[in-house]
Amino acid sequence: MKIGIVISSNDAETCWNALRYGNFALSKNDEVKIFFMGKGVEYQKISTDKFNTVKQAEQIIDMGGKIYACGSCIKSREQESSQMCPISTMNDMYEIINESDKIVTF
Repeated sequence: MKIGIVISSNDAETCWNALRYGNFALSKNDEVKIFFMGKGVEYQKISTDKFNTVKQAEQIIDMGGKIYACGSCIKSREQESSQMCPISTMNDMYEIINESDKIVTF
């Protein structure tokens, strides 16, 4: 199954759970693509020892999942593009939603 996950929260626990779900789906051999938008692009800054969003995102990438992030949202927060938060477009989000069998939002 192809799963698209859209994360627009900058709550550490919410982001952590969304990413954990993505890792679980990858362990079931599903294809996972994550799109961060709005406050969600801040997920690296809000990572804590208890809710380690960075570690979860690294596992997503290591397991073959894909991460995308809204370029406008990144720029408006004066962040830079990285492998963990690559500048992407609304077209990328459209494609993820269009090709996914299921979409989950957080």
